[in-house]
Amino acid sequence: MARYDTEQDMAILRTNILTFLFLILMLSMSIFPGVLSASAERIRDIAEFEGFRENRIIGYGLVIGLNGTGDKGTATKKAIANMLQRLGITVRASDIKTKNSAAVIVTASLPPFPKPGMRVDALVSSIADAKSLQGGTLLLTPLKGPDGKVYALAQGPVSVGGFVGGRGGATVQKNHPTVGRIPNGVIIEREPSFELGNGEFRLFLKNPDFSLASKVAKRINDMAGPGYARAVDPSTVIVKVPVEYADTPVEFLSRVQELQIQVDTPAKVIINERTGTVVIGEKVKLRPVAISHGNLTIEIKREYTVSQPPPFAPESAETVVVPETETTVKEESMSVVELSGTTLGEIIKALNALGVSPRDLIAILQALKAAGALRAELEII
Repeated sequence: MARYDTEQDMAILRTNILTFLFLILMLSMSIFPGVLSASAERIRDIAEFEGFRENRIIGYGLVIGLNGTGDKGTATKKAIANMLQRLGITVRASDIKTKNSAAVIVTASLPPFPKPGMRVDALVSSIADAKSLQGGTLLLTPLKGPDGKVYALAQGPVSVGGFVGGRGGATVQKNHPTVGRIPNGVIIEREPSFELGNGEFRLFLKNPDFSLASKVAKRINDMAGPGYARAVDPSTVIVKVPVEYADTPVEFLSRVQELQIQVDTPAKVIINERTGTVVIGEKVKLRPVAISHGNLTIEIKREYTVSQPPPFAPESAETVVVPETETTVKEESMSVVELSGTTLGEIIKALNALGVSPRDLIAILQALKAAGALRAELEII
């Protein structure tokens, strides 16, 4: 075994080790260029091919077996009478009690390229005055598309995930008992008409952008060859299938979907005023600006005191309740703080220096945008 007795030999050894590690790093980057890029995303995550979409279907049905929490109107009675008539039973609608049944709308989403026999979930929602669908069962319900054709059938027990309990004015409710789901309760009976393109496909970006569309087309051409992809607008890239994949276009499309693209995140601040939520994007920048923020609090308190007549007072004297109102106005002292930042960490540190609540932060961000200091898009949801 070799021995390193001098400091010079040890320095040479460390240099050789660092050089070896550097070569390993460069080799891994050349072989796996997408592994070390944190901002790279697959094309399947940022775009979809034409036709790869869900289809909505809807139907009118009846839920039975309720424990007295059903509808009270006449429309449900007529629906039950019509159903029984189709089964060969003639009953007058006025003779039907509907407290154990409810009229519902059933909705479902067909996945891309559905096949007969596949199952999906159904969403069941009451449309009348039923109090709860708990414990109910949906009768066979045809589900139609916008073209009026029946594409699926729904049936099964309804899972509500909530309840209503109690009597009279003392009731307890959890979640929404008038809406439920039927897991795998929809059986697909018809396949929507769609054919794969004849050697050419359109790729739609989820977030239209000129730069991203150009990058996607260039990346596909790097893989397949020049001229097989071109961007026609910010949201559409036309892809041609090479001759060697003419008989197996699915294989080529799967390779396209797995390609990785460097995606730039937009500079955006999302504000939800209802919940006081603020989300700041990574690309947001803040120009130097001075800001002062103070809170004004007005508190009004009302207390009641009892005024009793003194001893030996006339009989006409009465005990009265006198309201006493106290108004307090409190305003925090003003402080001027300088805000600036070119990275997300600097912006967070600058905003934390103010020590404000989320509601106040929303107002400050809106004022910064109005002043031109916030270099980002401000979106309120």
